[in-house]
Amino acid sequence: MPKRVLQGTVVSNKADKTVVVKVERTFKHPLYGKTIRMSKKYHAHDEANTCQEGDVISIRECAPYSKLKHFEVLSADSAKGSK
Repeated sequence: MPKRVLQGTVVSNKADKTVVVKVERTFKHPLYGKTIRMSKKYHAHDEANTCQEGDVISIRECAPYSKLKHFEVLSADSAKGSK
C-alpha cells in the first residue's frame, strides 16, 4: 500500500524530535460549488531537529512512533515558508 506524502507548514517545534505540521487542502462543496479550504495538524518525527516554525516541509506516513506521531519528515522544501 502506498504511503501518503503531504506538504504543509511547521506551526510548532517545541517538543524534542517532533514537529506539528499544518496541512491545508481545498475542495469544492458538493452542493453549493464554493471552494473551501480546510486544514489539519499532524505530528511528525524530526530525527535531527532541523525544522523551524514557518518552514514548508513534506511528511510521509510511517509506522507509529507514539500515540500521535504517524508521520516522518521527508524533506524541508524551503527555509522559510510564506506567512
